[in-house]
Amino acid sequence: MTADSTTPSYVLRYFDLIGLAETSRMLLTAAKVEWTEEHPEWPQEKPNQPFGHLPVLVEKNGAEDGSDFILSESGSIERYLARTFKFVPTDLKQVARQEQLRDQQLDVIVAFFSQLRMVDEAKKERRGDFDEMLDKITEIHTTLLRKNGDCGHLFGEELSYADMSAYAFYKLFIMYAVEFDADVGSLVKDKITPEILNLIRTVESDPLLEEHVAKKGSLVTHVLPE
Repeated sequence: MTADSTTPSYVLRYFDLIGLAETSRMLLTAAKVEWTEEHPEWPQEKPNQPFGHLPVLVEKNGAEDGSDFILSESGSIERYLARTFKFVPTDLKQVARQEQLRDQQLDVIVAFFSQLRMVDEAKKERRGDFDEMLDKITEIHTTLLRKNGDCGHLFGEELSYADMSAYAFYKLFIMYAVEFDADVGSLVKDKITPEILNLIRTVESDPLLEEHVAKKGSLVTHVLPE
């Protein structure tokens, strides 16, 4: 479900890269609301952010007193947008299942980037953690997709927060993290099962996200062999 004419406009502040804002970009685009993205000068603008980091969401005139509603933390922003625009179900247990999946994906991302700063045995051990966690999350994705009839959605039959979050997860590694580790893209692509590829295709072909894919590029073209 998308917004109506009374929906406020939004500003998403983040760096000009995939990072931790891709799911929020997808949610805003799919909701068909008016929104823009700002790329603050960094670190000059750091003191002007609520917690000194990005992403930050600004909902214009969205607070109870008519002032701007400002929200930080990628997970909080995603959950707020997913609930606001009904990309999660109303049942709290079903919502929790989608949100725990997102949090598990974040754990994998954190494991990858943390090992980049390590050396010797500590790096080797953390890299092992990342490899194990990557295996587990792709197994979970595949199992959920099969249980849901391999329809290209993790839950239900329509585009959901979980679908967009999983898509952004794979996009981060295949189209962004390779800037830090040239091998990680191939590693992740090798883990993509036919079910996960179907999810990626389904998300990209959803009419609500045509604009996003056209602007940000297709993940499918990076996954499939040339």
